[in-house]
Amino acid sequence: MPFELQVALRYLLAKRRQLFISVISLVSTLGVTVGVMALVIALALMTGLQQEMRDRILGSTAHVFLWKTGSLADYQGEVAKATRVPGVVAAAPAILGKALITGPRGENFITLKGVDPALEREVTDISSAVTSGSLDQLIGAPGDTPGIVIGHELSGTLGAALGDTISLVTQQGTMSPMGMMPRQRRLRVVGIFRLGLFEFDQSYGFVSLETARRLTTAEGPSHLELRVADIYDAPEIADRVVDQLGSEYMTQDWSDLNRSLYSALWLEKIAMGIGIGLIVGVAALNIVASLVLLVMEKTRDIAILKTMGASSRSITTIFFLQGAIIGVLGTLVGATLGVLISGVLDRYRVISIPSDVYQVTYLPFRVMPGELATAVAGAVVVCLLATIYPSRQAAKLDPAQALRYE
Repeated sequence: MPFELQVALRYLLAKRRQLFISVISLVSTLGVTVGVMALVIALALMTGLQQEMRDRILGSTAHVFLWKTGSLADYQGEVAKATRVPGVVAAAPAILGKALITGPRGENFITLKGVDPALEREVTDISSAVTSGSLDQLIGAPGDTPGIVIGHELSGTLGAALGDTISLVTQQGTMSPMGMMPRQRRLRVVGIFRLGLFEFDQSYGFVSLETARRLTTAEGPSHLELRVADIYDAPEIADRVVDQLGSEYMTQDWSDLNRSLYSALWLEKIAMGIGIGLIVGVAALNIVASLVLLVMEKTRDIAILKTMGASSRSITTIFFLQGAIIGVLGTLVGATLGVLISGVLDRYRVISIPSDVYQVTYLPFRVMPGELATAVAGAVVVCLLATIYPSRQAAKLDPAQALRYE
């Protein structure tokens, strides 16, 4: 073992008279551990929240929205053209509208979406999110009551279960001697979905394209929804669609639609990282304090080492290694605990939150390797910087002055 490392470990594990110094070193190590653990957990929380929101939003909506100047009545042909664009894996038509829905025990305003069940399941996760019933039942037999698939939260608000009949009123009406009269339709609940995103579970209803066309008096689909192979290439693919299909087409990708949300989450992540990072800074100050106390306690030892031939560089290395051991050990233990705690909190969904406020039902935790490595490296660097001043002060000690009164 190198001489400097042997002395540094002996000082760290001091006993008897130097027990107080060992306690200070232990407290410094615990400070670094707690700081790094809190930093890892905070970054995992914000990363998990970002990814969970992104996955749920992209599971309920398309990656790219495509509009065309004119009519999309022949949506099958438009779907075929869109899916020929490189990067586009699926496309589906949609009709959007607003409606007032009334059930046995309540009512609510919803966004009405007309879909083709066969194509919609290739673009969004709505089909797999149906917990009872089926999206395919939107296409019923001629003469049957039109079907509707509603969210779990909306089902509770309306008091409507699978098979119940609800009323739907749209803003498009019919002219009568009394003026414009609202158009009311009776629909049967053929499915209940749960995407886990409160906005959709509470305020969306899915019907067939034909039912939506009659309710909204639309001539055909209002737009196409596209699914791409790589969500991060969505802006580039959206531009490619316009270039290949023509200037009469317009597109908008998911990152544009949710820019404000992700900007806010990113800002919160940075602010939380800085705030928790200050804890690591405070822990680094503890390292400075412990090394300064050690230098004061070991003044006689340092003087003897110098008289025996130890160089100033060796003295600096001794105290630098001591601070480095505290910093590295505390950082590794803190990072390990942070990863383990984040994994437990995420796996067992320990922290539940109200979905009507935060959109998700629990706090997710995701530890990214890159962020973990950055946090560990940053903590180690801060701890190493904290050792510079005490180490240099120890190296400057004059042996003659230290031993004058011994």
